[in-house]
Amino acid sequence: MRLEGERESRNVEDRRGGGFRGGGGGFPVRIAGGGIGTVVLIVLALAFGVDPRVLLSGGGEAPQSQVTQRQETPASGQEDGPRRFVAQVLATTEDAWNDIFRSAGRQYDPPNLVLFSGGTQSACGFAQTAVGPFYCPADRKVYLDLAFFRDMEQKLGAPGEFARAYVIAHEVGHHVQNLLGILRRVEQERRGMDEAESNALQVRIELQADCLAGIWANRTEQMRRILEPGDLESGIGAAAAVGDDRLQRRAQGYVVPESFTHGSSAQRVRWFRTGLESGDLRRCDTFGTNRL
Repeated sequence: MRLEGERESRNVEDRRGGGFRGGGGGFPVRIAGGGIGTVVLIVLALAFGVDPRVLLSGGGEAPQSQVTQRQETPASGQEDGPRRFVAQVLATTEDAWNDIFRSAGRQYDPPNLVLFSGGTQSACGFAQTAVGPFYCPADRKVYLDLAFFRDMEQKLGAPGEFARAYVIAHEVGHHVQNLLGILRRVEQERRGMDEAESNALQVRIELQADCLAGIWANRTEQMRRILEPGDLESGIGAAAAVGDDRLQRRAQGYVVPESFTHGSSAQRVRWFRTGLESGDLRRCDTFGTNRL
């Protein structure tokens, strides 16, 4: 990726070197959200430049963030290349989504990204490295242990800067879903569902975030021309590497489709490519299709 000279986001909190903060059990983010038809309306509203509040009578807006955005002083010796890379990629997501929201007559409120090592406290519980990167809707922050990038390369076979950027863009995609009220409404829809039905709905959330990551890549390439030879293959390889089927087969030797929560490798690649190639938010409607 061509990031030389690109600005760094100021919305990075570097908690590395501070050890574990807080206590409790770590768990993946529980995504808030509701009614499927309403989800589709929200996505289309943004795409067509209509404020979703007009369609939802104000009911689907995520609450205004009460977290003051700040850049914390990194621990000694940690103003390094990996941190700079994360801050630069986060800045490209801010620029891309600022542009998209502005074209819809709205203002984009970017998330903070928390770098941690080992574990740290989040509003969604105690974050641990084993959980992997995640977005917490309660505090509107992305949590990332940079050790995950090493694992992507060494354990999952997904090397490259664009593969790492895809991970960040995917989590920011969840933030976009949160701003649009999608997460809260999907969570409401999941109430009363059995585990298999709830997992299936969660897969649609994750695949939409993949598509939104593709939208970021499309818009950023138009604005910045940051892609270099091999970058697209790196991003697609990362999407495939974190498919539920591949991860389950690696961990236990067999696949249980009804337990999927993020989608298969083929599905994740398909939706990332959909956003990447089209740049069209309307194409990211994972809730209105029978073919994932």
